[in-house]
Amino acid sequence: MTGVEPTAVGIVGLGVISGQYLATLAEASGIRIAAVADLDASRARAAADALPGCRALTTDELVADDGIHAVLNLTIPAAHADVALAAIAHGKDVYGEKPLAATFADAQRVMDAATAAGVRVGGAPDTVLGTGVQTARAAIDDGRIGQPVSASATWISAGHESWHPQPDFYYREGGGPLLDMGPYYVTSLVQLLGPVIAVSGAGSRSRDVRVIGAGPRAGERIAVEVDTHLAGILHHASGAISTVTMSFDGVRSTAQPIEVHGVDGSLVVPDPNGFAGDVRLHEGGGEWQTLEPWAGYVDAGRGIGLVDLARAADGSDGRASGAMALHVLEIMTALAASAASGIREPLRTTVERPALVPLTPATTWRSL
Repeated sequence: MTGVEPTAVGIVGLGVISGQYLATLAEASGIRIAAVADLDASRARAAADALPGCRALTTDELVADDGIHAVLNLTIPAAHADVALAAIAHGKDVYGEKPLAATFADAQRVMDAATAAGVRVGGAPDTVLGTGVQTARAAIDDGRIGQPVSASATWISAGHESWHPQPDFYYREGGGPLLDMGPYYVTSLVQLLGPVIAVSGAGSRSRDVRVIGAGPRAGERIAVEVDTHLAGILHHASGAISTVTMSFDGVRSTAQPIEVHGVDGSLVVPDPNGFAGDVRLHEGGGEWQTLEPWAGYVDAGRGIGLVDLARAADGSDGRASGAMALHVLEIMTALAASAASGIREPLRTTVERPALVPLTPATTWRSL
């Protein structure tokens, strides 16, 4: 995926999130969107017509095409593993939307297959590579809060069925607030405080049916098959302890998205569902101060993780790596298992925190 020739990317899945990826990748030099595929062939043709030199293919044709170097997998969670494994079988690098797979076992299969095939895997969220989380991490690494002791991460909503025209997958295996929104928050906590060694969780489900509120299916009732409120404790290898609350059963919250506390100070970290935002620091005296961005990709969008992977000079999986996505998925699935059993769950995987992203202006990352 490196070298003089542009990385030819094939995109599988053209749902709501794909527009953000297309906007980022279209701006980045060294990336060429060569083909697209979707279950809705007319949607694939429309996307291909809007992209110079892009072809509309079936998924089978796309993953087998020798002219495509990497597959961007934007399908629903239940299809993540199958598409990734098919691409890997054809020698393609893979970058996938979160979660890496609907189950930890399937995600492990993807990583094992990639290792055997000698290809690379990356995975969302790449929002953690923006100036928000990266500036907060730089402050921690520079000792601005002293030894980190604890963190909290909170996301509360009434559920996506109020706005999403096809919300079914949010309430099936691979969905729920933890696997849908949790990756942004848990990945941020691992970026900030390092890997997790064990988790404890609790969960609940307020109701078994949800009603679609928008689009052509408005008024239709859909079954709820997963917990819709999860709370957990993450035990980091560093000794720090994080608490996490992810819910489709609230209305609104005034809680900060992420707070990190150390022996000498505290940080407020902006919403990790975005790339930027104010990082605020309190060093034990005086007032909160807003830090200037001093790390991260500036004005980044979804897809920057694939750009980072494509340009990894050392042949690594980049900063939004499959290893990170696998560890985060194990954290979340272990938390759900702990919620069901009431037992503290140790983890099998670990991951090294990737290198900090130096402050990289948009003009630079778009033209490298």
